Amino acid sequence: MAGERQDVVDPDVDLRVPAQRRELIGRHTRVLGVIAVGGALGALARYGVGLALPTEPGRFPWGTFLVNVAGCLLIGVLMVLVTDVFTARPLLRPFLGVGVLGGFTTFSTYANEIRGLLAPGELPVAFAYLAGTLVGALLAVLLGMVGMRLLLRSTQRRRG
Repeated sequence: MAGERQDVVDPDVDLRVPAQRRELIGRHTRVLGVIAVGGALGALARYGVGLALPTEPGRFPWGTFLVNVAGCLLIGVLMVLVTDVFTARPLLRPFLGVGVLGGFTTFSTYANEIRGLLAPGELPVAFAYLAGTLVGALLAVLLGMVGMRLLLRSTQRRRG
């Protein structure tokens, strides 16, 4: 196989086997559809936050910071829900996780805003934004997961 080009679509699918190639046709249409719809909804929500909290040049980008940290909090909550509560809903994670929250959060804007702040006199703001987003996002995921697990345990104790 040396020198032979192979297009990898799915590592579990051998494209040389016709039956396995057919697995890829039409099978992912529903998943891609819910991701697209969720992504559009998430991007519209982010756009709304951007209008409500516009970023002024040289200032801390609060809108993007809040979007990314809130998105991380929600992804922590969602991961607990899809693994512990809504396990029989195969389209929930692609719709909410990849679609809505993927469209809502934005690494590209975060990176571009950091680049824009890398100017003399604005470096403290750039580094505060860089580190603050990273720490805030990680803590938000943790808080979302732990908070949701505690809420679920509390609810189960009241029922049982």
